[in-house]
Amino acid sequence: MDKTLVLIRHGKSDWSLDDLPDYDRPLKSRGYQDAYKMAERLRTYSNPPQIIYTSPANRALYTSIIFSRVLFNEFNRIEIKKEIYLASSDQILNVIQKCDNRVQSIAIFSHNPGITDLSNHFLQWNIDNIPTSGFVRLVFNTENWKEIDKRTLKSRDFDFPKKDLN
Repeated sequence: MDKTLVLIRHGKSDWSLDDLPDYDRPLKSRGYQDAYKMAERLRTYSNPPQIIYTSPANRALYTSIIFSRVLFNEFNRIEIKKEIYLASSDQILNVIQKCDNRVQSIAIFSHNPGITDLSNHFLQWNIDNIPTSGFVRLVFNTENWKEIDKRTLKSRDFDFPKKDLN
């Protein structure tokens, strides 16, 4: 059975609070709107995520909650992974590869540049930047998370809030 990986960049964050640490920065109103929009788009695909791994940063956690609400109307699939806060692509991949192989589909909510770099690790073409609330959905022809790579990539989709404007 295939493995599906959805790499999602957190929603647009609010930089107006100068004294707030990066970790605590909230979403802007556009961040909420875009997250709902993109969660609805992700819902149109088959094989929704069984597990959601999120960075504990406020903006990533809130984005994952919005997606979970739209996709499942529940929150028990969310697992906070402190090691993916501002993580490199290798660090995120390490978390994914440790996932139980009984899980068929995972969503990761994290930050740039790690989330874009990890997407590019699997793709034949490069994405310059996954925009906020954007996602890359990858389907691999493997039963083992340790075997996901370019050779096992079966299909890919890239979507982001302003894509329909292009």
